[in-house]
Amino acid sequence: MSTAKGPLKGRAARLGRLMPSGPSSAARTPFVLLVVVLLGGGLISLLLLNSALNQGSFKLNELKNKTTELTDEEQALQRDVDDYAAPDALERRARRLGMVPGGSPAFLGPDGKVLGEPRSRPPRSRPRSPGRSPRSRRRPPQRHRRTPARIRPAPRPPARAPPVRALRRRPGTDRAGT
Repeated sequence: MSTAKGPLKGRAARLGRLMPSGPSSAARTPFVLLVVVLLGGGLISLLLLNSALNQGSFKLNELKNKTTELTDEEQALQRDVDDYAAPDALERRARRLGMVPGGSPAFLGPDGKVLGEPRSRPPRSRPRSPGRSPRSRRRPPQRHRRTPARIRPAPRPPARAPPVRALRRRPGTDRAGT
């Protein structure tokens, strides 16, 4: 802090130290403001990025839980299908429906010969319950309607005859039966 006349002394020296000499501080203000704005913008963008990642994390966790739930449901349904497809379960349900095991099958070869020995079905292993006959199961439920005394319901047709089975050819015979 000196002037053209020489160094300042006393009170002038103290005042000279308070006043900066050289470039002014006004040129630094826009730069500092720019740095502060960039840092603030960076912090805000990091906050928004962090929020978006947290939201994605919650969505991912929710989807994982749903996947686990659906996988458990699929496994339960697959167990049910396996239980229904088991041979003993199929046989039980078939018997409840009145089905019986088939005999040994016979096959027709490409030349028309019968391969194998066909047999009729085996006899029923369980007797039918006396209260239910096959005809009573086929009858549709009756609606409760009052019929006048002079009008009589039509008589029921006789029981159906059992279906006629196709005649089997004996092995070794041709198509004409000779």
